[in-house]
Amino acid sequence: MIDIDSFFSGCGGLDLGFTNAGFRIIYANDNWKGLEETYEKNHKIKLDMRSITEIPSNEIPKCDGIIGGPPCQSWSLGGKMLGVKDKRGQLFYEYVRVIKDKKPLFFVAENVPGIISSTHLPEFKRLLEKFAEAGYNISYKLLDARDYGVPQERKRVIIVGYRKDLEKRFEFPEPTHSKNINTLNEKKLKNYVSLKEALEGLPEALAAKEKNKPNANLTIQNQEYMNGSFSTIYMSRNRLKSWDDCSYTIQAGGRHAPLHPSSSKMKKVTDNRWVFEGDNPKFRRLSVREAARIQTFPDDFIFYYRNVADGYKMIGNAVPVKLAEVIANKIKADLIGMIHIKAGNDRKNVTQELHKPLIQ
Repeated sequence: MIDIDSFFSGCGGLDLGFTNAGFRIIYANDNWKGLEETYEKNHKIKLDMRSITEIPSNEIPKCDGIIGGPPCQSWSLGGKMLGVKDKRGQLFYEYVRVIKDKKPLFFVAENVPGIISSTHLPEFKRLLEKFAEAGYNISYKLLDARDYGVPQERKRVIIVGYRKDLEKRFEFPEPTHSKNINTLNEKKLKNYVSLKEALEGLPEALAAKEKNKPNANLTIQNQEYMNGSFSTIYMSRNRLKSWDDCSYTIQAGGRHAPLHPSSSKMKKVTDNRWVFEGDNPKFRRLSVREAARIQTFPDDFIFYYRNVADGYKMIGNAVPVKLAEVIANKIKADLIGMIHIKAGNDRKNVTQELHKPLIQ
């Protein structure tokens, strides 16, 4: 078993992907109380609820790898783009500090595309330099989750570092899915996963209770959607995808959840205004469970909340489980390959090598 420390864990989409690939989470950290119950009940591990700034490195368990998604709000193209001028943006350097001090075999960091925008690119390069100075060969790439079997258009920057003494650099896996017919035939890829495939078999969702409180005794837990009107910002562009399409990006807020594909079509009336078609249009947001399906969480992964908005927040902030699993499987194959070489292809020696202390 390859042991992992998780930071900025959220509800654990990244963690679940690594667990599915055969890794073991031995430590997890996040300081939002709203997700504590969800993480601990699903992953069966206690969260360290302190801020990473309050955690001395000597209190963090030794591990084979460190994974995490430092807060993205400071780097988001939809935010104020404050970067390290925002305290949340500075937390990326705390993540570097932990990695430098613990010296795992590898680390993974995930963030939004805005971190490599022209505004933030100089700071991003400084971050990469700090990772390199900590002793790692660095690879990064902007990935679209659709290309790896996730039913949503979701672009994220993934950074992977291998400790320099491993003498290897991470190479990102080739896409497994595509929409381009020529690419599908040439590379034998699968079609993008559609909303129809993703949402198949779910019962009709219920509206949340008054003040968006959760329902009790649902057939499938979390199959409920947020009530409330749509803001002018929401109605400034199309929010509807058809059953045969991938979803729009699942965001960390119920107010801006995409529409369910059964909703009435939208039409553009001015540059920044769309309306629903028909005299009596029918429409609703995706439910919490539907958003979770689109983020590739299994139905037995239960989200616990006192307001449905927190369910959307947990899910929207997560790394899609299947995308995390693709990255994890590649890292696992690389590690086993490297250790096989070091251990002389003896399976017993491979296991021993994996569990040797990482810092002599």
